[in-house]
Amino acid sequence: MIDNSIIQEIKERLDIVEVVSDFISLKKSGSNYKALSPFTSEKTPSFFVSPSKQIFKCFSTGKGGDAIEFLREVDSMTYIEAIKYLGEKYGVEINEYEIDNSVSSEKDSLLIILNKSKDFFINNLKTKEGKNIALTYFEHRVISKEMIKKFELGYSLDKWNSLYDNLKTLKYSEKLMVSAGLILEKNNKKYDRFRNRIIFPIHNISGKVIAFGARQIKDDENQPKYINSPETTLYIKSNILYGIYQSKNSIRKDDKCYLVEGYTDVISLFQIGIENVVSSSGTSLTANQIKLIGRYTKNVTILYDGDQAGINASLRGLDLILENNLNVRIVTFPENEDPDSFSKKLGKNKFLKFLSENETDLIKYKTDQLNENYKNDPIKKSELVIDIITSISKIPNSIKRSIYIKDCSDILKIDENILITEMNKLLLGSNKTLNRPQFKFKENEKNNLAVKEVDSAINFCEKECLRMLVNYGTKDFQVFGLDRKSFIEYFLNEIEDVAFENKNYIEIINIFKMELENGNVIDINYFLTQEHEDLKKDIIDLSANKYELSDKWKNKFNIHVNDEFDDLKKSTYANILRFKFRLIKKMINENLQILNSNIDYKKQQETIKIHNKLKSVEIDIAKQLGNVTSI
Repeated sequence: MIDNSIIQEIKERLDIVEVVSDFISLKKSGSNYKALSPFTSEKTPSFFVSPSKQIFKCFSTGKGGDAIEFLREVDSMTYIEAIKYLGEKYGVEINEYEIDNSVSSEKDSLLIILNKSKDFFINNLKTKEGKNIALTYFEHRVISKEMIKKFELGYSLDKWNSLYDNLKTLKYSEKLMVSAGLILEKNNKKYDRFRNRIIFPIHNISGKVIAFGARQIKDDENQPKYINSPETTLYIKSNILYGIYQSKNSIRKDDKCYLVEGYTDVISLFQIGIENVVSSSGTSLTANQIKLIGRYTKNVTILYDGDQAGINASLRGLDLILENNLNVRIVTFPENEDPDSFSKKLGKNKFLKFLSENETDLIKYKTDQLNENYKNDPIKKSELVIDIITSISKIPNSIKRSIYIKDCSDILKIDENILITEMNKLLLGSNKTLNRPQFKFKENEKNNLAVKEVDSAINFCEKECLRMLVNYGTKDFQVFGLDRKSFIEYFLNEIEDVAFENKNYIEIINIFKMELENGNVIDINYFLTQEHEDLKKDIIDLSANKYELSDKWKNKFNIHVNDEFDDLKKSTYANILRFKFRLIKKMINENLQILNSNIDYKKQQETIKIHNKLKSVEIDIAKQLGNVTSI
């Protein structure tokens, strides 16, 4: 659908570090960048980005690829959507065939119809009804035109089927309208889900509308104040935070995220200039939402309403945030106030001052909220202590746990050792695992295990051997009289008599060989296309390097590390020799098994001759490698 020349132009313009930084916070590490994996909950960074190769690799999940693949993995984009996103970001105009209801991807179809619906809701603000009702409501709630535009707010007309009729005019299928959660069906009649309501589009992290929230304008006890889109393949409530698209850069810049309850709380804080804020949209906070925040900062301050419901909501989310190794603080507001109303009263500076003076850590917060009612009741107080200790036990970092335990001891006037004992009970309880059965290997199982170990060693050598081709056969350089073309020729010549076992490796080698014969010298991007989808993972695995000594350490201590690139020919030859050595060892073992089996004299003599030849080759390779091998 999109011309290959356009895709290539986008790839040439983009910077993968810049693309990835829109979604997670990267830190320089030598010539690469690293971060905590956006795909798992981890304490040690295992996610690496190579600007020189324009690839990423997540060692905790095995995922990797170029910028397009990253967008597909981190934000569930389709290939076409990722290309469009990058084209828009880097100013490349994309001319494509018209996309309509016949597009193959359900996600593409849903995105198109949802974003068309967003435009319809926005245009409703220009109608007489929209001006009289919706814009009057915005004015009453002190929501500026700038915020209406920034959050793409809209209005659903007070009619049963205004959106339905509009989408039918645009020739969208009724099945698609229902799948997107825009249209309801009852008694063979179809009608709009959202009617006479303010529309809050819900964006994914790349800015596409994936769902809607809708608020009543006039209070009606027979109708819920808010209704939301149902979950679809695009919209899973537990994975989304309202405002994350608009706020992600500010969260990273300020290294802090304010977490509020509702849509208007986010918009009001934005309006006074506080943009590092997101909302859980009235739902209980989930692990995936916390993980999403954790991509940009480890510091979260919860701003929930001052009523009991708001307090309970903050308590529910607190343990989950601690479990995910984030630092959490909490602010409660005066009675009958919330972030929306209170921020409008105070303005930016006074509101930030209030937050700074009133945010508190989990120990003080829980003791203030619960101790007030239970301080004179020993049984209730003991329950309070267990509740706080349970929260502390959720923290993965042992140093943090010990600091909180000490604070808890001081505030509650309870011996620190008693608290430590109780916490250890909780930690031991959560870490209990079933006793693993002891396995006894039979003789044939031992042999199979030995064979697997040999095969594993060969697989490693095979991988190391091909790693040289992928890394230096796709990298521009001029060293020791070698350039990329002559290096590929040298490599292919040296492995001419070697039989690789990995089918994907064989295919990669054949591609290099074929392209070289055609006079082409390919680079790594050649493999990172849909055409070579089955080879992508292997190419990334071969290209990525998790460990690298940082420039800071090299310069500070004047350290020089011998790099394989320092003598590329020698390094490559050594890897190929090791691979050959392992293959010879395997052949010797297989030959010995034949020799030990019931064979006739003639066969035995032939096997001995083969064994002697193999041992001779083994000794020769060992000498070249500098190894000492017993004869």
